[in-house]
Amino acid sequence: MQLDAIALIGPTASGKTAAALALSQALEPFGGAEVISMDSALVYRGMDIGTAKPSRDEMAQVPHHLIDIIDPLQSYSAADFARDATQLMADIRTRGKTPLIVGGTMLYLKALTEGLNDMPATDPQVRERIQQRASEQGWPAMHAELQAVDPDTAARLAPNDGQRIGRALEVWQLTGQPLSAFHQQAKPQCSALNIPVISLEPTDRIWLHQRIALRFAQMMAQGFLDEVRTLMARGDLNPELPSMRCVGYRQAWQGLSEGWSEQEICERGIFATRQLAKRQITWLRSMPQRTVVAADTPTALADSLQACLRLL
Repeated sequence: MQLDAIALIGPTASGKTAAALALSQALEPFGGAEVISMDSALVYRGMDIGTAKPSRDEMAQVPHHLIDIIDPLQSYSAADFARDATQLMADIRTRGKTPLIVGGTMLYLKALTEGLNDMPATDPQVRERIQQRASEQGWPAMHAELQAVDPDTAARLAPNDGQRIGRALEVWQLTGQPLSAFHQQAKPQCSALNIPVISLEPTDRIWLHQRIALRFAQMMAQGFLDEVRTLMARGDLNPELPSMRCVGYRQAWQGLSEGWSEQEICERGIFATRQLAKRQITWLRSMPQRTVVAADTPTALADSLQACLRLL
């Protein structure tokens, strides 16, 4: 069965970008490759430092897709990714190349391979009304309201999880049905896709924590806070937007607004990134079909290449 793509996934800071470039070079004798980014933060323009976006030199080595495609004021969903990635895979294949799906937004991969329930699209006016009420009453009060109409969803959300509480209330207001009801519905049939998964995972969590801390320190040195100040100065963005809730940006926005020291912003950003990595690893471990490559060994790149070449 012909491969539709190869997915290279893993937690943040596990070395996916370097591995993707090495895989692309290794695939040259087989027609070459193109990268489809599977990262919910890389889609945003003007958010380069805090997302550890591949450099221009790196993107010049192999074509990259789904990077810098929308403004931070806009939103991009898992359903959007599934649609765009499906089209890109077909286009790349017509050019005789192998699509490499690279990233750590696991929900995107799930949407592509398994499909999503048919939930309503976001309504900016409804969402704005919910945000306004939350700013007046606080998210715990909105969480209590959600508890009354959708106790199943409320039970799994923290009282201050504004993004998810807001979405659940939005779905209720748009449809009169709880979000949990949509999750219980059967998913639409997806075309069977042959996308084997190579997963870069550390055997030692301390190794990953050290890499996360080093990368965040490098981002700070490269001007990450100035990047966030530029976004804040636009005047049309707010901290509840999906773009500004990205790990690192959320902590920097709050820190700059409340007068935190750079050290505190850095420490909170590192902690939040470590929590993200923990959630990603938990998701990965629920995917028994993946081929695991130890990311924290000297042979990680070579092992990734061998795993990839065995698929061809």
